[in-house]
Amino acid sequence: MANLADEAEKYDDMVEFLDKVAKNVDTAELTPEERNLLSIAYKNLIAGRRAPLKRTRSIEKKETKKGNTNNVSIIKDHRVKIESEITKICDQVFNLIDSHLLPSASTADSKVFYLKMKGDYHRYLSDSKTGAEKIKAVKRTLEVYKSAQAIALNDLPSTNVPRLGLALNFSLFYYETLISTKAALKTAKAVCVASSHPLL
Repeated sequence: MANLADEAEKYDDMVEFLDKVAKNVDTAELTPEERNLLSIAYKNLIAGRRAPLKRTRSIEKKETKKGNTNNVSIIKDHRVKIESEITKICDQVFNLIDSHLLPSASTADSKVFYLKMKGDYHRYLSDSKTGAEKIKAVKRTLEVYKSAQAIALNDLPSTNVPRLGLALNFSLFYYETLISTKAALKTAKAVCVASSHPLL
């Protein structure tokens, strides 16, 4: 069912189906295939809001400079709506991971996968926020990524896919959100050295 929804690009249906599967696993965790499908479903769902938000903010900025107050008001309402949808999706992911997926995770591989995913959605949330809410989301992103990193470094081989994915996204977070090129390069180089693929 989830595979069919993926092929049809019906990501709302895909999320709904996989949410039910995830909430019904009290003792047994999701299979790697189910886990990946869940990640794909939410990634496409959130992407359908993140890209429009970026465009809307750009248009709002241009219209504000032009002094088109009526247009700005309409665009602002649309922006707020998209931001609200992003918050809702992220909260849904946090609840699913904290209440169902992490408690049933029995391997370091799955724990890192879910913590990475949780960190990703705190990062997406931070991109949609401003002021104190943004700062809070950024701090949570850093905390969750560090928690995932601690498990990955201690319990997973250097070539493990979730570990590599975590390192990549952690590097992006340092570079794009914290504007720290040094930390981004350090994180990326560390994983490349560990997996015997020198960088720079």
